[in-house]
Amino acid sequence: MHLVSKIGFFLLLKKALEGMTMPGLLKRKDAALVFSINSQFDVFSPPRKQSRIVGPLSVRRKDRDIRPSLDMLPDECLYEILRRIPSVRERSISACVSKRWLTILSCTRLTEFFWNTKSEENEVDFDGYLSRRVESKKSANVRLAAIAVGTSSRGGLGKLSIRGSNAFPGVSDHGLTAIARGCPFLKHLSMWSILSITDNGLLEIARECHSLEKLELCQLPCISDNSLSVIAEKCPNLCTLTIESCPNIGDRSLQAVAKFCSNLKSITIIDCPNVGDRGIFSLLASSTVVLSNLKLQSLNITDYSVAVIGYYGKAITILSLSDLPNVRQRSFWAMAKAKGLLSLSSLTITSCDGMGDLSLEAVGRDIPSLKHLSLGKNSSVSDIGLVAFFKASSALQSLHLDDCGRITETGILMALSSSHSKLKSVTLSKCNGIKDTFTEIPFLAPCKSLRCLSIRNCLLIGNTTLNVLAKLCPQVHRLDLNGLCKVTDDGLFSFMESCATLSKFTISNCTNLSDELITTLCTVHGKTLKMLNFEGCHKITDTSLVAVAENCPLLSDLDLSKCSITDSGITALSNGVQQNLEVLSLSGCPMISNGSLPALQKLGKTLLGLNLQNCSSISTGSIELLSENIWKCDLLY
Repeated sequence: MHLVSKIGFFLLLKKALEGMTMPGLLKRKDAALVFSINSQFDVFSPPRKQSRIVGPLSVRRKDRDIRPSLDMLPDECLYEILRRIPSVRERSISACVSKRWLTILSCTRLTEFFWNTKSEENEVDFDGYLSRRVESKKSANVRLAAIAVGTSSRGGLGKLSIRGSNAFPGVSDHGLTAIARGCPFLKHLSMWSILSITDNGLLEIARECHSLEKLELCQLPCISDNSLSVIAEKCPNLCTLTIESCPNIGDRSLQAVAKFCSNLKSITIIDCPNVGDRGIFSLLASSTVVLSNLKLQSLNITDYSVAVIGYYGKAITILSLSDLPNVRQRSFWAMAKAKGLLSLSSLTITSCDGMGDLSLEAVGRDIPSLKHLSLGKNSSVSDIGLVAFFKASSALQSLHLDDCGRITETGILMALSSSHSKLKSVTLSKCNGIKDTFTEIPFLAPCKSLRCLSIRNCLLIGNTTLNVLAKLCPQVHRLDLNGLCKVTDDGLFSFMESCATLSKFTISNCTNLSDELITTLCTVHGKTLKMLNFEGCHKITDTSLVAVAENCPLLSDLDLSKCSITDSGITALSNGVQQNLEVLSLSGCPMISNGSLPALQKLGKTLLGLNLQNCSSISTGSIELLSENIWKCDLLY
């Protein structure tokens, strides 16, 4: 590896030695001890005792033929040479010479380089707008060093995501040090599942990257309060902080964050056993931090922290509380009654049995700005609390209920009937308390404001409940039904009749629906339909596809995965009235063969995405030919 000539080599070496002040180098008083052995070499010979053995000097032939190389220099000398390269682009090229050169350049701070004011590279604006993502096996120190050097010639690194693996712990503090010194304008840093990163690496980030705005620390067992506290002190622009599964991070670092990070707006803390009430109190009660987004999950906090949120959370707009076993029902009631959540618009409570009927009613009455409510894995809220919440809440726009076993069809219907005019969306998922044993409820007022109704994996819902919902929600534009195995065509005919306009219709994995329903749907609402999803409905055949082709001119998204579709149906679709079909999914349709290739090519003129995965009757050669003809389309196979 001989990149320079002998003369150039010694000129660089001389220039480097002139700027070095390391101990042991030549001083002026030692100049007399320098003598020349030829026109190109000077030798330094300090005085010493006479050798005990005197003999002839033998020089080996191979030693005489060795050409000088920069690799013969120690790291200190090579560092002095490389940091005098004024051009950022030339530094990047020099880093490609060897791993040793890359290591030295990556560990050199930008302030340590000798800048040439006449060079165009000095005009590079280090805004830090570049993004890099390193995952699994590629998460190595060498790769991070290359990123640190390479991005400096292109405006600087602004966002870095490192996702490691327990099986490949390639990244260590050395790689993070290279990033810190080579990318001082880093703004977003995300690290996941890296066992070998310790406080030392994060301390380097704190010392060098003062522009850091977003930090994510997930599954880093060697990171503790020591480094996070320094991050809080040295990075005042930090506005988003995520801490997940970091067992050595606790209240002390959160107190430092509350003290120094005045721009902090969002914080997420998940599964950190050392975080307690003291840390949460310091964040909420701080006079410098004004949080707008707070998420707490799987923590050992008590009723005290939830009450503090209700009292001090005046600026919080999004609040998520999940899996808090030590929080009881009275704390949620106290949180709402404190009337401090004046700006709260979205509330998510999951796996917290402390949220009961009284607490839910208090939330609806005392949080006037609440627009979105999500309850998940709750066994305490019943129909009484749900109806009381709907009557008390005046601003609610969307409701999401997931695995709430005590809520029945009666509670849902009465809640919708008593809701105010702003409710737009309702999602019911895995609510197996909702059954088809419906008893008629008098005086049910229709919910004319509801636009989106989604029912997913509620296995006991049948035709009767859907018929009542159709009459109760006449203005639904988007209907999403998933996994309703008891529902037949008769349960959805009422929606075809009562709904004024349907634009998005999903019946995925509803195995008892047939072509008759789809034909009626396309005949009644075909002119307004933009999205259809029939995934997993094996009774749907080419007959439905013909109806879609003839009646749906605005259709842009069609999913026929795992349906009984053949080449004839695809041909009919290609000759249909739709003018802007962009997404088509035929995944898992074994009866589609090479015969559909001409029709797919015709459809490909407007398609942006086509899914042909698990279509076993289409040959590899046909797919390759198709991909060449519809090269603008993203083809999955």
